[in-house]
Amino acid sequence: MNRLETLYKQREWLKREITGNLDFLMGTVTAKGPNTYGHNLTTKVDGKSVSWYIPKALVETVRVMNQRHLDVRARMVELSRVNWEILKLEVPEKGVAGRRKAQKG
Repeated sequence: MNRLETLYKQREWLKREITGNLDFLMGTVTAKGPNTYGHNLTTKVDGKSVSWYIPKALVETVRVMNQRHLDVRARMVELSRVNWEILKLEVPEKGVAGRRKAQKG
């Protein structure tokens, strides 16, 4: 199996991993404070920080969904790197599309 085929397989795996983990929550899970029990999910909405109370029964579920967000982000970074490697292998080194040598004249 050559390098290009390996990258195509890696790209397909990353796409499956990303689409299989789209049930995520963005933000940060924080404790309310040292004297009170409770957790909040803090995230940005229209450029402003917003905190939502997390019921005790949902804290672990929210943490798992929040971790999925971090995993999806990491997989997207890796997918971008793989796409770049594929692009470099598919396009010939010389004569890159859209670029012409200046004509002397």
